[in-house]
Amino acid sequence: MSIERKALKEDDPGHISSASFLCEASALAYLPEGPGKKAFQDLLGLDATLFSVGNTQAWLCSNADHIVIAFRGTESPTSLDGLKDILLTDAMNLLVVPEGRLGHDLAAAGVGARFHKGFVDAIADIWPSLSVAVEGEVKKQDRPLWITGHSLGGALALLAAWLLKRKFIAIEEVSTFGAPMIGNQTACLAFNREFAGRIHRYVNGRDPVPKLPGLSLVANEFVHVDRERLLGPHPMTGLIDVVGGVAGKAASGLLAGTLIDDAWKMINAEVATHFLDCYRDLLRG
Repeated sequence: MSIERKALKEDDPGHISSASFLCEASALAYLPEGPGKKAFQDLLGLDATLFSVGNTQAWLCSNADHIVIAFRGTESPTSLDGLKDILLTDAMNLLVVPEGRLGHDLAAAGVGARFHKGFVDAIADIWPSLSVAVEGEVKKQDRPLWITGHSLGGALALLAAWLLKRKFIAIEEVSTFGAPMIGNQTACLAFNREFAGRIHRYVNGRDPVPKLPGLSLVANEFVHVDRERLLGPHPMTGLIDVVGGVAGKAASGLLAGTLIDDAWKMINAEVATHFLDCYRDLLRG
């Protein structure tokens, strides 16, 4: 990927150059603090600061022209194990009306809006320190603000965009890569209205993670925000059999634990399609 293609273009929403830049930022978000700070500067020309609270990490990056927030996904970008519990094991109990101040801001999505509990808990951990820093960066110099993340990091990027908008901070674009579903239809319709044309949800057609956590249930309320930008030619490759197989076994009355294990085995057959190297290759193409 040439350096010319890795540039943010606020005058052209969803440009491949912006996607390439933000995909690279999502990859760098997995680096530890020292190497990550250097890589953000050397590769993307951004001064970067890591925020880490509990199991949630995000980089706040900036230069004279842009501000970028890049959320880290699961601890290991080459494994799906860190996603299993948060996306499948407790799926029946995951849609919640958030509580507290952060919950108040999310509740502005409307009556009946519900969000993935694991994602809300994760953003709540880091939000007090990260939001103050973002506000300070915006006040220092108003520049286009971009938010990105891969996998779980993509889900957190979407929630962060909503919370910042509630602080009257304008969002240029949110670009996610292989992100799972974040909430129910009421919540996601509110996101679609608030960020019309500013969310770009990049999905490799073979990646199973964007089908989660809905894949774990026969009947569920999880949906996606707009707009999906499909990478690759096969939107359901490797997933039709998973959905049919899990639904069929559920209809037969098998225990939830067995369903989860069986679904996870089938999902992992497509595990490599979730990695950022695959997304990079598809963006190059």
